[in-house]
Amino acid sequence: MKKHIVCIASEHKGNEFLEECQNAEWFVTLVTRKKLLDEPWVWTALNDVRTVENDASVEDYVRAITNIAGTRPIDRVVGLDEFDVVTAARAREHLQLGGMTYSHAVRFRDKYAMRKIADEAGIPCPDYICPLNPAEIDEFLARVPAPWIVKPRHEVSAFGIRKCETKEQVWEVLNDLDNRNNWRDHPSQFLIEKFIEGDVFHVDSVVHDGKVVAAGVSRYGRPPFSVSHYGGVFTTAIVEYGSKERKELEKLNAKLLKAFKYEEGVTHGEFLRGKDDGKFYLLEVACRVGGAYIANVLEYACGFNLWREWAKLSVADKDHPYEKPKVRKEYAGVALALSKDEEPDTSHYTDPEIVYRVKKPKHVGLIFHSPDKHRVDDLLEEYTRRISDDFLAVAPAKERYDD
Repeated sequence: MKKHIVCIASEHKGNEFLEECQNAEWFVTLVTRKKLLDEPWVWTALNDVRTVENDASVEDYVRAITNIAGTRPIDRVVGLDEFDVVTAARAREHLQLGGMTYSHAVRFRDKYAMRKIADEAGIPCPDYICPLNPAEIDEFLARVPAPWIVKPRHEVSAFGIRKCETKEQVWEVLNDLDNRNNWRDHPSQFLIEKFIEGDVFHVDSVVHDGKVVAAGVSRYGRPPFSVSHYGGVFTTAIVEYGSKERKELEKLNAKLLKAFKYEEGVTHGEFLRGKDDGKFYLLEVACRVGGAYIANVLEYACGFNLWREWAKLSVADKDHPYEKPKVRKEYAGVALALSKDEEPDTSHYTDPEIVYRVKKPKHVGLIFHSPDKHRVDDLLEEYTRRISDDFLAVAPAKERYDD
């Protein structure tokens, strides 16, 4: 009987992962929400599909996976989206399968846990406090200069982040959260953190036997917080090979993952370089593939696909050991924005370096690839302007991922 992997996807993503598992001759089951059944999944890679309700809880997913185990033994359970990582861990523990435990997975979801682990390892973080005690909060606000941000411990990207310029604004946010009288919005589910202005970088890694075997280092054109709250075109591009900032980030990322005791899989870590002091600070780290077509950018620039490497790691065993990818050193970047058109037409964009066009309703996006970093940078600058003029739409920032 073929070995069996169950893949949880509460958002439409991970087709390359599913394909790679099928290529390895595993029996592949997808568990997803009912409303996602019409999405363009790679159906030829799937042997079975099970659905849960659109508002399914972690327990609902675990029950569905347990029912699957009743008809076919399961060897692996993997969560493909940010919120699926801990769900998969819960399912593995319930079925007593190998892999990352729930308490280990939570380290990559809870920003308070991230800060504590990083602090202990000597990795710089912005000054922070979990708002538990009013006297301690007042002391923090007196000691740490404004502005501050109040950010959810468990959300992704810039969802739910509020920037505060005064102590009164911080307390207004905390009191509003407390008055909602539900556990998800309880103030203890948030952090208060010093807002540091600067550039945001991300390191996307493939980790095998506790070592980073392949990684891409990239820089956002504007911080995700700025794009999500004030609109505009999101961009990210590969950082110059051999540069001081790349070497520093690679070293910091390896130190971080060692502190997190991460052994096998992929990661997406974000680091802020302070405008005033030039120092790198940890923003967050996740044990999944980064969004916003970052995997595609890395594939064009570096020759490996994060989804496929993650799948190869997931199905590897002593008879089929994992082999790390060969990494090339070229450049790529993506420009991505919300479009005022339902199906934006980018056919008038004809530069030969355009290697990928995003096909998603109300989105416009292009990936550029070249051996020349300056050419990619110039194209990102040019198309940020052109996309803004031709297509740009601005949506209000979401407070939660699932709103």
